[in-house]
Amino acid sequence: MLAGEIGQRNLWNYKGLEASATYIEKVLLGFGYEVGRQEFKVNGISVKNLEGELRGTSSPAEIVVVGAHYDSVMGSPGANDNASGVAAVIEIARSFSRAEVSRTVRFVAFVNEEPPFFMTEDMGSRVYASRSRRRGEQIVAMLSIETIGYYSDARWSQRYPFLPLRFFYPSTANFIGFVGNIASRHLVNRAVATFREHTDFPVESIAAPEILTGVDWSDHWSFWKEGYPAIMITDTALFRYVHYHTLEDTPDKLVYPHMARVVAGITRVVAELAGNK
Repeated sequence: MLAGEIGQRNLWNYKGLEASATYIEKVLLGFGYEVGRQEFKVNGISVKNLEGELRGTSSPAEIVVVGAHYDSVMGSPGANDNASGVAAVIEIARSFSRAEVSRTVRFVAFVNEEPPFFMTEDMGSRVYASRSRRRGEQIVAMLSIETIGYYSDARWSQRYPFLPLRFFYPSTANFIGFVGNIASRHLVNRAVATFREHTDFPVESIAAPEILTGVDWSDHWSFWKEGYPAIMITDTALFRYVHYHTLEDTPDKLVYPHMARVVAGITRVVAELAGNK
């Protein structure tokens, strides 16, 4: 829907941005969630984050956030970046719609992740995470689902920005990556262990200093800024996907069977973090 029907969605294609928000809200409402809107203005234009919440039972003050940005970069329909992540959040929300969990789980669609808003005060997740800190909310884990739709079994289909990484990580783009900073290393390890326990799909992980290129390239960065543990789950985007940020990032480029297995694995990670009963 987002990439194939609506297409580009950002402040310069506001109709597409609003249509995407309306679609996401409608789907979450259909699952039985009350949908909260966090509205704010950028360049005089109203934009919004959308949130569906599953209230925890025994530890409701402890919060797990599962999020993805729904905007696309200018000039791209954004199938992989990041309609794939939004699709994952929606599917995970559907699977939990009648679940009972110990901790509160929030399913959030963020606006304004793409440039020129990335790493600014107008970034949707930055607005959201800042509000959470002001409210004193206890976010115990944040999962940013970012470009999870492309895989390849071709040799040398995976590349890295720094030479040392080539000695430690595969050169075949057939895996999903779990990425965190040093402060979030325990969350990285816990999430990867759960994913591997329940999912027969290649997974690689890294907990690295934020100066390493790529480790902070999504909405998890906003939560790091507020001191919350957060990780990115990604196919590594431009390190394998030649259509990244182009007009060719269309739905036909995605590898849906692989993506489905990844989403099933992330769902088990969320269940473990939330104390699914």
